[in-house]
Amino acid sequence: MPNSGVQLLGFSLAFLGFIGTIACTAMVEWKASSYAGGNIVTAQAMYEGLWKSCVWQSTGQIQCKIYDSLLQLPPNIQGTRALMCAAIFLCFISMMVTVVGLECTTCMAEQPQQKSKVALAGGVIFIIAGVLALFGTSWYGHRVAQDFYSPSTPTNSRYEFGSALYVGWGAACMCIIGGGFLCCMCSDRGSSGKGPRYPPSSSAGGRGYV
Repeated sequence: MPNSGVQLLGFSLAFLGFIGTIACTAMVEWKASSYAGGNIVTAQAMYEGLWKSCVWQSTGQIQCKIYDSLLQLPPNIQGTRALMCAAIFLCFISMMVTVVGLECTTCMAEQPQQKSKVALAGGVIFIIAGVLALFGTSWYGHRVAQDFYSPSTPTNSRYEFGSALYVGWGAACMCIIGGGFLCCMCSDRGSSGKGPRYPPSSSAGGRGYV
C-alpha cells in the first residue's frame, strides 16, 4: 500500500535521526580549536563536547578529561545537555508508539482508526524531539560563533563548529521530516475513512400543500 510505504520511509528517517541524535550527544567534537591567524601552533588540536574535553597531539596521542562539576559548567552546556537528553528520550518513546501505529504491524489491526491516531501521535512526538535537538545544537553553535567573533576572545582561544554540530543538525532535520511524513499519511488516512454525510431526505408524501 502507498500509505504503508510512506509511513516506513518516515519511520526510517526518524529512526536515523534518533541514532544521529545519540551519536551527536556522545561526540566530543562539538567545538574544535580554530586555526584562524598566522601565529597559531598546530602541534595540538583541542575539542570540547557536552561531557568532556580532549586534546589531540601531533604524535597521535589523545588526552581527554571529563567535566568534574555540573554546576561549574556554562549555562549553554547545561541547557544543551538537558535538551539533547530530552530529545533522545522523546525519540525512544515515539519509536515505541509509532511501531504500534504502523500499517505493516499487526498491533491494533482490528481498530484502524485508533491505529492511525497512534501513528499520528508518534509522528508528533518525533517532531517535538527534532525541534528540541535543533534548538539545542543551534543554541550551542550560536554561543561558539559569538565567542569566535568577540574582540575580547584571544586568538589562540577561539573555537569553530565541530562535526557533532553538523551531525546534530542533520539528525534533527531527519526527525522533523520523518515525523511530518507520519503525520501527513495518518491525517490523510483518517480523513479518507470518513465519507460525506447527507441529511435524510424527506419523502414526498410528508410535504404539505396549501
